[in-house]
Amino acid sequence: MHPDNRDLHHRVVRASSARLTRRALLGAAGAALAAPAFAQAEWPNRAIRLVVPFAPGGSSDVLARLIQPGLGAALGQSVIVENRSGAGSMLGTEYVARSPADGYTLLLADLPYAIVPSLQTRMPYDVEKDLTPVVMVGAAPLLIFGHPSLPARNAAEFAALAKARPNHYTYGSGGVGAASHMMGELFQIATGTQITHVPYRGGGPAIQDLAAGNLNTVFVTVASAAPQLTSGQIRGLGVMSAERMTSHPDIPTFREQGIDLIAEHWWGLLAPARTPDAIVQKIAAAMPGVLGAPGMAQRLDALAVIPRSDGPEAFGQRIRADLARYGEIARSRGITAQ
Repeated sequence: MHPDNRDLHHRVVRASSARLTRRALLGAAGAALAAPAFAQAEWPNRAIRLVVPFAPGGSSDVLARLIQPGLGAALGQSVIVENRSGAGSMLGTEYVARSPADGYTLLLADLPYAIVPSLQTRMPYDVEKDLTPVVMVGAAPLLIFGHPSLPARNAAEFAALAKARPNHYTYGSGGVGAASHMMGELFQIATGTQITHVPYRGGGPAIQDLAAGNLNTVFVTVASAAPQLTSGQIRGLGVMSAERMTSHPDIPTFREQGIDLIAEHWWGLLAPARTPDAIVQKIAAAMPGVLGAPGMAQRLDALAVIPRSDGPEAFGQRIRADLARYGEIARSRGITAQ
């Protein structure tokens, strides 16, 4: 081959190779960018775990199993409820926070999610950075229950008694820093009273002791006290909601009694941080249908749970508001985990 022709041949080969290399690089980059979108489009293609950070049988566990079949049907895959209890819900929450952000591991959190950080000097996860709100599931008004021997027919009358005799009356809770403890603190702040706190190892024993007459009051949801309330062993003195409960319309609200106090116990789904927004939105969009399924309203009403399906933004705002609210209570009242 003539030298000039050989030089031309080499230049053509080098140019072709360069074009092939550029096409390969561009193709690889395009595939990398398309991969997450493709993965999201295919989600879910296997079972989804719904982690409950409490033992079986509690309100969170019951609620998880209520939404389990409907959520699975809406998403087109099985939903498996997995109980991971321990460390006041921190064990299960940390497990989800450390899970892959692929939409296959979700957390059913409740009000303690926003209380626990204010009680701990060190947390194994960051509630605002390591998990992302997905959608609310429901909320239940909190009430003050009293023993029938208490010479007060409602919350306002009890507040008057407590004002007259500081630290004479008692309220039980599920433990230091439990939601039932915080409600008692909120009540004292709102009414200017001083009531002796008696912590128990769980809300159940506190309600049992109230029914036995060993306590004056307890602040919990109807679901936690339904048997004793139905049997007349305890009575509802007031509900911390804007309106009376449809299931117990005879119990007046705090505001009706001149006490400016509203508080709810809520439940909602969270996912590991950085879970793709498309997946978060898909789960959130499914929840209204799950909660509105035939027969679901009656089952939730039996637990005195009001269905809620607030999406990521509104649910996140609620969490942040409660983190601030209960954080201030813990600091001002000197409440820490024991």
